[in-house]
Amino acid sequence: MSKFGSILETIGNTPVVRINNLAPAGVNLFAKVEAFNPLGSVKDRLALGVIEAAERSGQLKPGQTVIEATSGNTGIGLAMVCAQKGYPLVVTMAEQFSVERRKLMRFLGAKVVLTPAAGRAVAMVTKAAELASAHGWFLTRQFENEANADMHSRTTAREIVEDFKGERLDYWVTGYGTGGTLKGVSRVLAKERPDTKIVVCEPEDAQLLASGAEQSRHPDGSAAAPHPAFKPHPMQGWTPDFIPKLTADAVASGTISRVIAVSGTEALRCAADLASKEGIFVGITAGATFAGALRVCADAPRNATILCMMPDTGERYLSTPLFGNVPADMSPDETAISRSTPGAQFPA
Repeated sequence: MSKFGSILETIGNTPVVRINNLAPAGVNLFAKVEAFNPLGSVKDRLALGVIEAAERSGQLKPGQTVIEATSGNTGIGLAMVCAQKGYPLVVTMAEQFSVERRKLMRFLGAKVVLTPAAGRAVAMVTKAAELASAHGWFLTRQFENEANADMHSRTTAREIVEDFKGERLDYWVTGYGTGGTLKGVSRVLAKERPDTKIVVCEPEDAQLLASGAEQSRHPDGSAAAPHPAFKPHPMQGWTPDFIPKLTADAVASGTISRVIAVSGTEALRCAADLASKEGIFVGITAGATFAGALRVCADAPRNATILCMMPDTGERYLSTPLFGNVPADMSPDETAISRSTPGAQFPA
């Protein structure tokens, strides 16, 4: 299909791509590339799911302002959905997240309220709740909203089941931000593909799930303080400084087979390798998930099939360490090429 009623109809149905050059011998490694969503990330699904659920329930009224706390991708997805549907949007975002994210949201018509970096995710979530209460705005509550997980059960999970129909799918590897993808997909796989092991990756410096530490919460279920195991890490959008309700639900369900800790260095290296050796342009979180998938490959039986999630495009990270060693000016090799004559030899 190539003709759509609006941009929102293009969300989902993202491709599963075989990894050829970076996959270890003896396994079948695939990636689900969510950068093919119209605004470049898996969070486009969440944005459409929570807004349309709120419309159906009557929680969201015509013309009402929508508000959410976001590291960027959910806000960008919401900005697209709200622009198309005619809702004003305000997002709160901790100031340490990449500048291009806030510019994209503003370009799409959203208002971006920055919160201090020291307050991390808890502060931006608290600010969004305060503003929603003060102004009567609709708070999408991405970290606990069941419509988030439901959207992934209806779309992401169904796509995976269909793509591997009649084939092996031994492992599904993902990270977690809100936990919507994790909860929504894992419950479908547990029911329809119980042979598939669910593997969750989290930052080495923020091993919230692996720590087993409890977390204090407000009466409404939101985090009251940063999780004690949290330390800053470069995987923007992955593992906030609290365990979201949707993530906690997935853990409690018993569907998770393994939790893998991934370092920032591994994540950056794998994202760069995916670009230069596979031509797959994705962000740091995708690099981190891929690093976890390679760890799974190392222990997997021969001919196992592994699918890993790649949440967003690399263009969200131009101002981050992912591009820290990529120059804007010509390198010595490029300068030599520019001054060359026909037949000259250059470094590979």
